[in-house]
Amino acid sequence: MLLTKGNQSAGATFTLLGFSEFPDLQVPLFLVFLTIYTVTVLGNLGMIMIIKLSPQLHTPMYFFLSHLSFVDFCYSTTVTPKLLENLVVEDRTISFAGCIMQFFSACLFAEAETFMLAVMAYDRFVAVCNPLLYPVVMSQKLCASLVTGPYTLGIVSSLTLTYFLQALSFCGSNFINNFFCEYSVIVSVSCSDPYLSQVLCLAIAIVSEVSSLVIILTTYVFIFVTVTKMPFASGRQKAFSTCASHLTTITIFHGTILFLYCVPNFKNSGLTVKVGSVFYTVVIPMLNLLIYSLRNRDVKESVRKLMNHSVQFC
Repeated sequence: MLLTKGNQSAGATFTLLGFSEFPDLQVPLFLVFLTIYTVTVLGNLGMIMIIKLSPQLHTPMYFFLSHLSFVDFCYSTTVTPKLLENLVVEDRTISFAGCIMQFFSACLFAEAETFMLAVMAYDRFVAVCNPLLYPVVMSQKLCASLVTGPYTLGIVSSLTLTYFLQALSFCGSNFINNFFCEYSVIVSVSCSDPYLSQVLCLAIAIVSEVSSLVIILTTYVFIFVTVTKMPFASGRQKAFSTCASHLTTITIFHGTILFLYCVPNFKNSGLTVKVGSVFYTVVIPMLNLLIYSLRNRDVKESVRKLMNHSVQFC
C-alpha cells in the first residue's frame, strides 16, 4: 500500500487553514459553496442520466461529454465536502493518509479533465473537417480508447507524484495555507529536501499542459481553416456553434490553470491563490455543466422530451 510508511510521517497531521482569516465570512461562504456543490452534483449526474436515456444523444460528442460530467462530479466531490466541513468546524486537521488520498484523487481527475478536453477537441476536428467520415472514424472502439487515455494518464501521474510524496518526511503538525491538499503546499511543509519532488511535479505539469494545449490548438487551427473555406454562412455558423461550448470550457479551465501556475509566485498573494483554486476546483465543474446545458439545443430538447414522457407516464 502507498500509505504504508516506514518513517514517522504516517503519524503526522495537517491543518487546512482555508479561509480561517475571515471568521465573519465562514457561514456565507459555506452557503455559497454548498449551493455550488449541490448544483454541480445534481447537474452533472443529471447530465449523465439525460445522455444515457436519450437516444438522440448517443453520439461520440455526448459520450465524451458524459465522461467530462463524471470527471467534474468526482473532482468536485474530492475537494468540496472537506472545504464545507472546515467552514463550520474549529478542528481543521486532516491525517497524513487523508491528505495524501485527497491529493491523489484531485490530481487524477484534474489530469483526466485536462486530456478529456483534448479528446473532445479531436472529436470536433473530425466532425467539422471530415463530416462524411465522422461515423466511421469515431467508432465505438476508438471512442472507448480515447476515453481510457485521460483516465490512464491521470492514474499514472497521480501514482507517480504520490509515490514521491510518500518518500518525504513530515514532522508533527503542519499548517497548510489552503483549503485542500495541493501538491506544492504539501511539499512546502516537508522536513526533508523537496527538490526532486518539486522538479518532478513541474515536469509532469508542463508536459500535461503543453501536450494538451498543443492538441487543442492544432485541432482548432484546422477547424478554423476548414470553416473559413465553407461557401455558405449558415454552414460556418453551424460549425462554430458546435465548437463554442467546448472553446468556452477550454478557455476557462486552462486560463485559470495558467494564471495560477505560470504567473510568478511573488505576484500572487495567498488569498489570490485560494480564490483561483476555488475557481478551478469548485466553480468550474459547475460552469462546465451550465455551459453545455444552457448553450446546447440538443440537451435542452432532450430534457423537454424526457419531462413530457414523465408527465404522460404519471
